[in-house]
Amino acid sequence: MDMQGLSRDLLVMHKTPAQTQTFEAIVIGAGMAGMTLAHALASAGIEVVVVDRADPAGMLEAGHDGRTTAIAAGSASVLRGIGLWDSIGVHACPIETIRVSDGDSLMFLHFDHRETGDVPLGHIIENRLIRRALFSHAARRPNLTVMAPARIAEIDRGETGVTVRLADGAELRARVIFACDGRGSATRQDAGIKTTEWRYNQSSFVCSIAHEHPHQNIAHERFLPGGPFALLPMTDLPSPVKGLRHQSSVVWSESNDLVPAIRDLDDAGFTKALGRCVGGFLGEIALASPRFVHPLGLSHALRYTDQRLALVGDAAHAIHPIAGQGLNMGIRDVAALAEVVVDARRLGRDIGDPDILSNYERWRRVDNMMLTVTTDGLTRLFSNDIAPIRAVRDLGLGVVNATPPARRFFMRHAMGVVGDLPRLVRGEAL
Repeated sequence: MDMQGLSRDLLVMHKTPAQTQTFEAIVIGAGMAGMTLAHALASAGIEVVVVDRADPAGMLEAGHDGRTTAIAAGSASVLRGIGLWDSIGVHACPIETIRVSDGDSLMFLHFDHRETGDVPLGHIIENRLIRRALFSHAARRPNLTVMAPARIAEIDRGETGVTVRLADGAELRARVIFACDGRGSATRQDAGIKTTEWRYNQSSFVCSIAHEHPHQNIAHERFLPGGPFALLPMTDLPSPVKGLRHQSSVVWSESNDLVPAIRDLDDAGFTKALGRCVGGFLGEIALASPRFVHPLGLSHALRYTDQRLALVGDAAHAIHPIAGQGLNMGIRDVAALAEVVVDARRLGRDIGDPDILSNYERWRRVDNMMLTVTTDGLTRLFSNDIAPIRAVRDLGLGVVNATPPARRFFMRHAMGVVGDLPRLVRGEAL
């Protein structure tokens, strides 16, 4: 769908709601996790409304935040199962190989998709294109309403249901609220749910680059002293930049001590510094997008539920981008929560029942905690240049790379297809 057509659809969703409307579920937050959850619920016949204070048109602009997302194979199955993948996948570049290296060390990990059944390990796609597909499909689902921009004035969660009052006087009623409003979730804070959190001494530079030689669908993760440096394959540019058409996404984590100096470089200086991290294997490079800087941190809610409330995605957990698993964790949350809610509804149960929400939390908390701890440990282990530590981690990379069962195990984890998987992740119907 073109932007003009999408704008017409968004205008439909922006109509002033009736003074009081009743739904089965209210999703707070129209980001990627929130909209995916809304689609999953709506695809099973549940009446759902999404509320967000931001204007969707702003989320779809090319320069919204500059980020891309690595959609793991398991997450692609979820999107396929709820009817979204055809619109998203057409813009996605498959990851067929992942190469992990420690600076200039000769030791590395090499993950080849052919070892796991010839399915891509994942796909890289711009966040704005994911959002565009989510909003476009929402306009065509009769049981999915998006109210945005809309500011929440008050939330009342009672014994038998919830009421959300908007600043314009409208009132929304439902059985349950699902908070998908990000790592700074106001909904979580209002519920008194505490988090364990800290900031890393790192920020990430995010941009896309045009380059001379094709990337061959290889994702590179290099561990540099200041932090991990990811080079992720993207689809070719529609129009060349400085004669260069091939494209990759860059996520460059660097120590905060060096961030201001790098941030303040002009484009030529930044490209030169970037080129030293990339190396020369892609040939000539040029910036193909604006560049953005994002501070990095970790956050994990001490619990995921409260009375008629469940936290989803970054509202429950936010991690370092070292493994590209942030949204994938959220999509697995979506698949698990949708499954327990839809199954309960089919049995005629109240979908806001605390037992149902507790089932979701028990299902997802261990997996999320393990991945949070793992990414935190990897960040601390690899974000330094201490010789003895570097020797040990290089040996570890070499041992895993030389051990096919271990290599396949880590590949399946990266694909998001390990553990107690929801039906959607397994490729089954909700």
